[in-house]
Parts: sequence; structure tokens; C-alpha cells
Amino acid sequence: MRNVFSGFRDFILRGNVVELAVAVVIGAAFTTVVNALVKDLINPLIAAIFGQPSFDDLWDITLRKGSAPISVGGILTAVVNFLLIAAAIYFLIVLPMNKINERRNRNKPAEETPVADDVQLLTEIRDLLAQQQRPGQHPGQTSGQPTPGQ
Repeated sequence: MRNVFSGFRDFILRGNVVELAVAVVIGAAFTTVVNALVKDLINPLIAAIFGQPSFDDLWDITLRKGSAPISVGGILTAVVNFLLIAAAIYFLIVLPMNKINERRNRNKPAEETPVADDVQLLTEIRDLLAQQQRPGQHPGQTSGQPTPGQ
């Protein structure tokens, strides 16, 4: 029983689980910012230019008499709202952050990624084989063997 709880404790305290929990909390808090940005900035700008951005009353499809209608306009409104939110996030947050990171990393020298030991060993083997191979020599032939036709 003790092993079960210690395994659970290790799982919970692993970095990626804690990071995921923090990301969910930050994402929930950030939702409020994005919704306010769309509701209080983007929608009024669009309403001033094009009128109220709602297609809710545009199309309704009734499959059977007396059944609830399918609101195609409501779906279209949701898609447009999603695109507006995505555009707001991209142009007001992602794009400026990418520019800031680009400027920050401009002066830093490029870091070489470390090569794994097995890749380094295979590279050395390849280089040694290439050094042994001479022009006009067939694969598998050592330098002391005559070429065919000699």
C-alpha cells in the first residue's frame, strides 16, 4: 500500500504534471482577459464599422414541424467569434511576443545542440570508412587489393 502512495506522490510531484496544472490555471485566468478584449474592444470596433456582429437570426432550419430549429446563424456567429478571438490573440499577443523573442535572441550566439554518443560514434565510423575509400575503388575493397581489370 505504501508503494502505491509513493508512486502517486512521485506522479503528482513530477514537473510536467505541476506545469500542466499551472498552465490550466493560467489559461483559465487568461480566458477572462481574452473575453474582455473581444467584448470590450474588438466587437465594438466591428459594430462601429459593419453593425452588430451577430448572425443569430439569419438562418433557422426546421427539420420537422413542431421540432426545435437548427440555428445555422448561431453556428456562424460562434465561428466568427472564434476567428475574432484567434485573430486578437495572434495579432495582439503572439506576434508581439515572437518579435520580442526574436530581438532578444538576435544577439545571442547560436547554441550547438549536444550530439548523442551513438550518433557521434556512427559519424566517426562513417568518416573512417570514407577515408579508407579511394576514388575509383569499389566498396568493400581495401587499398592493397587490385581493382578488377588490372
